[in-house]
Amino acid sequence: MHRLRFCAIATVALVVACSQPAPPQATRPSKPTYDIVAQVRAAGEREKSAIEVAPLRDPGVQGLEHAAQADDRAGKYADADAKLAQALKMAPDAPELIQDRAEIAIRLQDYLLAEKLAKQSFDMGPKSGSLCARNWQTVVEMRLQAGDQNGANAARGELAKCHIAGPNRF
Repeated sequence: MHRLRFCAIATVALVVACSQPAPPQATRPSKPTYDIVAQVRAAGEREKSAIEVAPLRDPGVQGLEHAAQADDRAGKYADADAKLAQALKMAPDAPELIQDRAEIAIRLQDYLLAEKLAKQSFDMGPKSGSLCARNWQTVVEMRLQAGDQNGANAARGELAKCHIAGPNRF
């Protein structure tokens, strides 16, 4: 009798354990079929606002920024990220450097960090012009990578606000 009860309990436990959903797997996002960073930078190039903010740079920060750009072009993304992190220690309130780091985070497929940095850059930046466009295009792309079409559409609305038309000159 005890043996039968033990078998029944073991069977029930086995059925319950097997019917539980598998824990979610932490997977790295699949590589997109297009160059996301090229899309982000193209948004900045397309922005033709009448107002552009061009900060003056410390020569040391500028050197690190140029070295990071060279590493980016060479595909040395971790090295570029390290140089940008070092530059940000010297100029922590530089929204352009923060956006550059967001773009490197995309290259490293760290999409959560890329979106966070783009929003941080926007919060600190001029809220118009090419940097603003790069910020919001980054958010658009990260929302698309996350499968969040509504979030991408909302970010597109913010992207449109980056353009400030100049006065009509007749």
